[in-house]
Amino acid sequence: MQNSMHADDDHVLPDVLQAGLTLVFCGTAAGRRSAAEGAYYAHPGNLFWRALHQSELTPRLLVPAEFSQLPNYGIGLTDLAKHHIGNDNQLPRDAFDAAALVAKIEYYAPRLLAFTSKNGARAALGHAVDYGLQPGTIGETQIFVLPSPSGQARGHWNIAPWLALAKLLHQPVPAQAIV
Repeated sequence: MQNSMHADDDHVLPDVLQAGLTLVFCGTAAGRRSAAEGAYYAHPGNLFWRALHQSELTPRLLVPAEFSQLPNYGIGLTDLAKHHIGNDNQLPRDAFDAAALVAKIEYYAPRLLAFTSKNGARAALGHAVDYGLQPGTIGETQIFVLPSPSGQARGHWNIAPWLALAKLLHQPVPAQAIV
């Protein structure tokens, strides 16, 4: 694997992954608007970019077309279903490629992997999850689950887990963990 900012031929959106990232967000699949615009979390009703800024993970409010700038802030992006478009309930049962996600996270080894939905986390981890920091890891990478920023999930929206993620990221890494 190499630093990846380009889409494989059949990926809907390119992975935004490279060595040295602090945080990687993992969505389920690109929505129709994101696929059409070629940008992550592009629907105007999606709260992803506002949540990033409100939780101070980015110093200013970015727009979806600026997604490739996220590594400048130590942040990467990927999806579980790289080859499909649509809401979770529209995806085929075999859409999620948990093995590919694990391989990417083991290779790039960010400090944290944050799922932007319980559905995605449950599909990738193979068990029920709650919001917040999870007990397991992928290699040395900690796992965090967030409420979906999608406009269609507005009934489950809560900024608090996003703020908790930012607080966790701003804590210094324990000395024994620094290699």
